[in-house]
Amino acid sequence: MCDIIGEYINCLNYPMNDSLKSDLEGQRKVRLEKLQKIRKLGINPYPSKTNRDIEIGSIKKEFEKYEGSVHTVVGRITGWREHGKLIFADIKDPSGSIQIILKSEWLKKGLSEGYLEWEHLELLDLADFIEVTGKIGKSKTEEISILGESVRLLTKALRPIPRKLLDKEQMFRRRYLDLTINQERIELFKRKAKFWEVQREFLKNEGFIEVETPVLENVTGGADAKPFVTHHNALGIDLYLRISTELYQKRLIGGGFEKIYTFGPNFRNEGMDDEHLPEFYDIEWYWAYANFRDNMELVKRLFLEIAQKIYGRTKFTTRGHTFDLADDWKEIDFVEVIKGNFNVDIVNDSEESMLKALKDKGLEVEEGMNRNRMTDSMWKYVRSSISGPAFLVNHPVFVSPLAKSKEEEQNLTERFQVIIAGSELGNGYSEINDPQENTVVEDRIKNLMFKMDNFLSK
Repeated sequence: MCDIIGEYINCLNYPMNDSLKSDLEGQRKVRLEKLQKIRKLGINPYPSKTNRDIEIGSIKKEFEKYEGSVHTVVGRITGWREHGKLIFADIKDPSGSIQIILKSEWLKKGLSEGYLEWEHLELLDLADFIEVTGKIGKSKTEEISILGESVRLLTKALRPIPRKLLDKEQMFRRRYLDLTINQERIELFKRKAKFWEVQREFLKNEGFIEVETPVLENVTGGADAKPFVTHHNALGIDLYLRISTELYQKRLIGGGFEKIYTFGPNFRNEGMDDEHLPEFYDIEWYWAYANFRDNMELVKRLFLEIAQKIYGRTKFTTRGHTFDLADDWKEIDFVEVIKGNFNVDIVNDSEESMLKALKDKGLEVEEGMNRNRMTDSMWKYVRSSISGPAFLVNHPVFVSPLAKSKEEEQNLTERFQVIIAGSELGNGYSEINDPQENTVVEDRIKNLMFKMDNFLSK
């Protein structure tokens, strides 16, 4: 069912029936009629300039500073209540929302300047954007408000806005609506921008410089993933959207740079879930004369910097996990933690034994799964219960084809992954730097290319 509340529609993801469709069409018709009346008044319902001089959030945060002064704010109408000769409206901009109080004798006259008079306020609807000038004060209930002296229409909305979007897919497909409805989502986007800003500043202070690498590549690599394929018409060749920035950053290190990083999008043409998107942004850096242990220490300091500068704390609870980034970061042995959960040695045991171990746990088994995929499934099962902060270490060579082998154990690599709240939040390793390590390197690259060819043929 759908609840119709004032001008808002709350469809709650149920199929739209004929009566609801008719109601939506009816509301649009009413709004178009109001739009026509506004134009007849000589008012431009879509002006290109506003007179705003302050954000709503600033008023709410520093009320004592602005109390009694006259300011102009803009925002979308999200609430409308009429009480006799008073109208109480709520408007919202990205910084917050505020109550507007309107009274007939307060309003400025001036249709020629685009100001709506008392009798014209009925032409406004929820979701319209308006500009309000007035004195900042409080209502009788002590709510911070603006006592409106003039109202100007900035944008006439022709459709109502949903009150809720409960379906996650709709939130992603119609992010603009999600942002309009949920103020906390606006704050999330602001934190995300700050998240990247803090990392850039941290790496800059550590002596790293930002570089750009190609998005279109004629040879893709740097990760075990299926790329997107496109075609270059002028050259007549197929190209790939990069799955990582690794290959070009390595060339830059070879060219003489010592500390570099790239921030930007990568593309992987595989499944989708909360932790895997076909297009995602990340920061990847390369550091000459440093090994994986040096990078592990850098990562710990980076995560603490992010937590303190964005959230002002280091302890968090999310998705059933509680962790403190200021704690000691535990090291988890890749081979041993899987052995402890599945009673199987992923390096030495047969693939048949691994397949049986997966089935015994009731995990999904795909046709033709190789050792890599079975190992990945086992690890994901184990990973979900790890709160962290922790580093996963001692990865086998067969799951880390480009990482440097450990001197004391050639079957394992100098690699780490960041594990927090059951998720992998980072990956790093010491690079292979011996040009005569031909056999190992060639075998790993052949293995990687074989898997990529299999992906591309599916």
